[in-house]
Amino acid sequence: MRTLEQVMDEILDLAANHFTVPRNELSYDDDFFKKLGIDSLQALDLLTRLEQRFGVELPDYELQGVTDFRALAERIKARI
Repeated sequence: MRTLEQVMDEILDLAANHFTVPRNELSYDDDFFKKLGIDSLQALDLLTRLEQRFGVELPDYELQGVTDFRALAERIKARI
């Protein structure tokens, strides 16, 4: 069973690799839209990759208002 910190680290690693942002520039409480410089379509792409990575399905209603990596990790952790 992954810890919340492990989930957050995996999310940051995946986001850094996918959007070619240095991993050391990302932190758990960053707004991923601003930090990654992405729009809502790119955020959906990230969410799809995260769903595949963790083997979960994240309903849209659970992601309303989620903009930071920590909150995203908490939603994923709850479904693992």
